[in-house]
Amino acid sequence: MKKTKLRRAALLGAFLLAVCGGVLWLYRDAVFDARLAIRVYPVRTDKVTAPLRLAVLSDLHSCSYGENQEELLGALQALAPQPDAVLLAGDVVDDELPEESAWRAVSRLTEAYPCFYVTGNHEWWHPQGAERICREMERRGATVLRGDCRLLSVEKAGGVQRIQLCGIDDPESGASGAQLARAGERVDGGLFSVLLVHRPEEAEGLPYPFDLAVSGHAHGGQWRLPGLVNGLYAPGQGFFPRYAGGLYAFGETSLVVSRGLARESTRVPRIFNPPEIAVVDILPR
Repeated sequence: MKKTKLRRAALLGAFLLAVCGGVLWLYRDAVFDARLAIRVYPVRTDKVTAPLRLAVLSDLHSCSYGENQEELLGALQALAPQPDAVLLAGDVVDDELPEESAWRAVSRLTEAYPCFYVTGNHEWWHPQGAERICREMERRGATVLRGDCRLLSVEKAGGVQRIQLCGIDDPESGASGAQLARAGERVDGGLFSVLLVHRPEEAEGLPYPFDLAVSGHAHGGQWRLPGLVNGLYAPGQGFFPRYAGGLYAFGETSLVVSRGLARESTRVPRIFNPPEIAVVDILPR
């Protein structure tokens, strides 16, 4: 009797596994969709009088988006209005994959937009080190933020709009805490201020008055069930991460977490979780 029950349970398990596999295969284009998604997040403030648009690209991990990164650049160029700046929120360069695709993307992005960059953990894990990557970013035209703040001025119909962009290295650097303190001390309360920080959990409970933080790192939780589970697992946050991807609020500070651009670099496939460019629209209140 016991063996019969075990056999039935095994057959039922095999049947259910086959059904799930069949469903995944039947809807594989939707489940394993690797096409680039664009998600727009509005953030309202009294500190601008005309809209500004920021594109957040994170976790490229040296992945390829077509010849000469045309898919990536084409997605940005198709936006209306165009981004006023591109924020590179870490792990642009992978520590294992060849770097060529990453540098091709950076070169094309800096030709078209003001670009601001912070390191991620994989840049610090790179055999040749993050310092070399930061120098190469600067050589290719990106502004590297390491406890620094820069002013972005954009001509708009209502006049020149100015916002402050600050950023810190990933905690793997050992310097992110001191950099955050330095950047926080430089925040101008009269300007809309943005903090680039690779890991979203680092933005929780900020002791400085940033209006917006942008990050990546979580890869969207890798597996999602839309409407039920926003993400299954993220490094640094564990299972069912709070900040897998999307728009969050901490009092007066908004946090936008990009689901990232990693495709062929991931050992575990993305499920219901296409790679994305997060777009932040800063709008007059």
